[in-house]
Order: sequence, then C-alpha cells, then structure tokens
Amino acid sequence: MTVLLRLQNVSKRFADQTVVDRVSLEVERGEVVSLMGPNGAGKSTLLKIALGLESADTGSVTSPTGTVIGYMPQKVVIDPLFPLTVERFIRLRPGVSRQAALAAADRVGVGGLLHHPAARLSGGETQRVLLARAIARRPDLLVLDEPVQGVDVNGQVELYRLIAALKKEFDCGVLMVSHDLHLVMAATDRVICLNRHVCCSGEPHSIAADPAYQAMFGDGSAQFALYAHAHDHSHAVGGDIIQDGSGRGGSA
Repeated sequence: MTVLLRLQNVSKRFADQTVVDRVSLEVERGEVVSLMGPNGAGKSTLLKIALGLESADTGSVTSPTGTVIGYMPQKVVIDPLFPLTVERFIRLRPGVSRQAALAAADRVGVGGLLHHPAARLSGGETQRVLLARAIARRPDLLVLDEPVQGVDVNGQVELYRLIAALKKEFDCGVLMVSHDLHLVMAATDRVICLNRHVCCSGEPHSIAADPAYQAMFGDGSAQFALYAHAHDHSHAVGGDIIQDGSGRGGSA
C-alpha cells in the first residue's frame, strides 16, 4: 500500500503546555484512520500539523510529491450578510472549476443548494457542503475534523456511509477526527486513541477491549463502540427519514 501521510515523533507546545507529545502515525491509500480522544487531547492540532497549517516543534511530516489533500475543517463561520453562495464557497478552493464544484455538490447530495446562501444552511447541509469542497479536486487524502458535528444521528450515519463510499470511489486515504464512539468504530479501519500522546492504536475490535481505551472513555465504552445500523430506508440531506413506497418510514 502507498503511504500518503507519515508523522514521526511529532511534538507541539503552546506556552508551557505540551499539546502533542511524540506522536507517530501513517495513513495508507484505501484506509480510514480515526483519531479519538477527549477534548483538549490535541486532535485538531495534530491535523493542522499534518496539513502544514501549524509547525511541529520536533519530528517530521512527509507525504509523496503531488499528493492532493482535501481538508474538511471542524466548522466554518460565514457572515450572514456576506453574499456567498454554496457554489462560490466550494469554488473558493484554488484550482476548482465550476464543473468540478457542480460534480462534487451532486456527489454529496447538495446539488440543489448551489445558489443558496452558504450562511443559511442547516447543520447537515453545511457538513455536506464542506465535504463537497474537500472532494472537489478528487483528493488522494481526505482529512476530516469532526465531519458529523452538528448533525443528528440519522444524518451522522448517512455521512459516515458517504465517506466510506468516497474512499472507495477515489481510492483515497482518510484521516478523521471524531468523538462519536458508537458510530465511528463501525466506519473505520484503524483507530488511534490520542490524549496528547498515543494511548493505544489498532483495529476497532481490539481497541474496544484495550485497557487504555476503556480508561479514557469509561468502562461502558466497549458495549456501544461497535454500532450496527439496520439501514432499510433513506435520509434527506438534513437527516430526515424518507418514507418507502408503502408510506412507512424505516427505523433508525
């Protein structure tokens, strides 16, 4: 497998506090790696270092020459008085043509919102637009910071399914931050538990039983970490259940 991103012994301090402590990780093409940890664990800082948005105090960050990275930030605040449409927002990323923006919006289910004000979207719509912007250049590596933030549970399931489909479609790697233990464990290939340093890492089934994982998230974490969803229905962009032909909505 091709290693798309490699961090080796990366550390970062702010003032007198170490927020990332000697962290090493790799993301290969075709895999989803999820960073999990409590608030203040250094997850978002580590992503920024991986993207070159923050410099590491020690360690190294490498990626193959020419790797296209799509980044979905945790949130974006847009002034409601600023006349920015969804299409224009997606095209703010350098190198994104109108055709590419339209294709990306259609792919994530927001093609009908292209002329809507970007500041007036619902939570689920906003996350999909951010995802569309991240995939507009058909990335080799997707970096997603809390991609389901502000979305209800049905919409979260749909977004994780969409991310898995995009990984296969683009044959890309995915590095994702999440707090959603019961959902993300079923949507990832490898989990890295971070609390400034790497506490434990591995496949979801093994991590759920790891003492370091249980100490971080509580003894009850393992019983809901592996989430199963009986998906016999569809959801609208905002997460609402779309009724089937019999007039009954499926159960989530």
